[in-house]
Parts: sequence; structure tokens; C-alpha cells
Amino acid sequence: MNNLLKIENLSCNYNQIIALENVSLEINQGEIVSLIGANGAGKTTLLRTISALENQREGTIHFEGVDVSKTLSDQRVDLGIAQVPEGRGLFTILSVEQNLLLGAYTRRDEEIQKDLKYIYNKFPILEEKKDEYAGTLSGGQQQMVAVGRALMSKPKLLLLDEPSMGLAPIIVEEIFNVIKELRDMGTTIFVVEQNAFLALSISDRAYVLENGHIALSGNSADMLKDDRVKEAYLGA
Repeated sequence: MNNLLKIENLSCNYNQIIALENVSLEINQGEIVSLIGANGAGKTTLLRTISALENQREGTIHFEGVDVSKTLSDQRVDLGIAQVPEGRGLFTILSVEQNLLLGAYTRRDEEIQKDLKYIYNKFPILEEKKDEYAGTLSGGQQQMVAVGRALMSKPKLLLLDEPSMGLAPIIVEEIFNVIKELRDMGTTIFVVEQNAFLALSISDRAYVLENGHIALSGNSADMLKDDRVKEAYLGA
């Protein structure tokens, strides 16, 4: 597999607190890679740093072999990095369709409407509610909008922060089926997920983040059987 993202010795402070310390990881083209860890371990900070929403103190981030450590967040979107943030971050007083189209604001190609139809095909309820304010939707529907908005940028790397949080199991299944389909279509995905079993079940490889450090990494299927992971994150 071709290496898509490579992080080396990344350190980051958050409000004067050391959030990440010497974090190194790799994500290959076409993989789903999951990141698990306790609350406060630094998972969201890592995703936000990859997106340039947090400033790194040390280390490097290479994307497609190019050092992007100094690039701004909008430039990283242009390069093909899109994030679905924890809490969704929708524009609640704009319509569903307006939120989706904002995901394509960097694009100038002729396939925007085609991709919008793809989102509506995957999440039919969004087409039904396309003219409604995003803030009036249920939590699950808002998460669909957030995922759809990120996909409208045609990302090479999709960052997902807690996609199942607060959602009914049937909605979680729907969203994760789309995630797996995206991987099969060639999109690389890095997912932070509170449900460690779910994360490991859909991913190819995984990292465990503890207190801002990578404590463990490996094949997801093997980690599902790892006694340390089972005891700490799987309730076994």
C-alpha cells in the first residue's frame, strides 16, 4: 500500500497542557485506521492537528509525501483532508442542502451536483429535508449532514471524530455501512470512536492513545483479542 499520511514525533499543547507528545503513526492509501483511547487521551486534538485546527509544537505531518506541517486548514482541505468534527459543527440556520454545498466550496469542477445526488442516495432522508434548517434535524440526521458535507469536498483522507456518539444503533449501522463503502471506493479513513469494539470491527489497523502517547498499535483483528485492549476498552 502507498503511504498517504505520515506523522512523526508530533507534539501539541492545548491550553498550556501537553496534549500530544512524540506521536508517530502512518495511514496507508485505502485503509480504515481507528484511534481508540480514554476520554482526555488527546484523540480529538490529534485529528484537529492533522486538520491544522490546532498548532503543533514539534514534529512533522506528511501527506502524499509532502510536508504539510506549515500549511493552513483551508490548504489542507484543498489537498484532500476533510474532517467530520465531534459535535458535527453544522450551520444550523442554513438548510441541509446549503450545508452540503458548503462542503464543496473549494471545488470548481462539474461533478458537484452528481456528488450531491450520491449523498442523497446514501442518506435519502436528507433529500426529503433538503430545504429545512439543519438545526431542526434529529441528531442522527445531523450526523448524516456532517458526513455528507465532508464528502462533498471529495477527500482523499476522511477524519471522523466520534461518529456514533449519541446515535441510535440503527443510525450508527447506516453511517458505518457508508464508511465501509467509502473505503471500498478508495477513500482513506481515520476514525476516532468511543465504541472501541465497533471501531476495531470496521478498521484494518488501529492505534491506542493514552495520555498523549501512542501506547499500542497493530492489526485491528489482533487487537480485538489483545488482553490489554479487552480489559481497558472492551469491557472484557
